[in-house]
Amino acid sequence: MDWLIGAAGALLVGGAAFRKKSLTLSGFAAAFIMGTIYYGAGDLFWFGILLVFFITSTLLSRYKQERKAELEKSYAKTGNRDAGQVFANGGLGMLLCAGYAVWPHPAWIYLFVGVMATVTADTWATEIGSLSRQAPRSVLNGRPLPPGTSGGVSVLGTCAAVAGGALIGLSAWLFQSILGGSTLPWWTWIVSGGVSGAAGAFADSYLGATVQYMSRCRVCGREVEVGSHCGQPTEKARGWSWMSNDAVNITSSAAGGAVALALGYLWM
Repeated sequence: MDWLIGAAGALLVGGAAFRKKSLTLSGFAAAFIMGTIYYGAGDLFWFGILLVFFITSTLLSRYKQERKAELEKSYAKTGNRDAGQVFANGGLGMLLCAGYAVWPHPAWIYLFVGVMATVTADTWATEIGSLSRQAPRSVLNGRPLPPGTSGGVSVLGTCAAVAGGALIGLSAWLFQSILGGSTLPWWTWIVSGGVSGAAGAFADSYLGATVQYMSRCRVCGREVEVGSHCGQPTEKARGWSWMSNDAVNITSSAAGGAVALALGYLWM
C-alpha cells in the first residue's frame, strides 16, 4: 500500500510540475520514480521533506522570473529541470532512504537532513541571491564578481541558504512529531538544518570557483556552465572535465550530510 501511495503522490506532484513546465519529460519520469521510492521504502518523513524541497524550490524559481531570465542563460541548472538535475538533487537522499529501509539507524536520518538541507539551501541561495542589488563576491578572495558567476556569494544569498536549510530542519522535526515524536529537541533540528545547509551551499560555491568545469562564451567572454551562449558554442575555460554542475551538487550534498551527521551525534 505504501508503494501505491508513493506512486500516486509522485504522479500528482510530478504531473503538476510537468504541466507547469518546471520539469521536462525526463525530469517528470525521474521525479515519479524518486517519489515512489521515498514513500514506499520510507514514509511521510522522507517523502514530506522531499516535497518541501521540491515545492519551495519550484515556487522560488518562478518568483520574479523575468529578472532572472538573462542569468539563467549561463546556468546549467534552470527552473525547467531534467532527469539529471532531479537525481543530482534528490538521488543521494533516495539512496539514504533505501539504506534506512534495510538497516534502520539514526545516522541515515541525520545524513538525509543534511543532504536535503544542502540542496534546498543551494537552490534558495541561487534563486533569491540572484535578486540581490549588490554584486556577489568570490568565495575565494572576496572580490566582486559579475552576477551569476559560479563561486560568487552574497549576503542575501547566504541568508537565503541558512533559511532554506533551517526550514528542512524544522520540517524534519515536524514530520517526526507527526509520526511519533523526535528524540531530539526542535531547535537542534533547525540548527542542524541551517548549519549543514549553509556549509553545503558554501562547499558548492567553493567547488564552483575551483574545480567545476566552466566554459567561456566566444562572443561576450563570460564564464558559463552551458555549452552554448550568445548563439555560439562555448569553449573550455577551466575546471575538471567530469566535474559538472550535477557532480558539484552531489559532492556538496555529501559534505552537508557529513556536517549534519556530526551535529546529530553532538546533540545525542
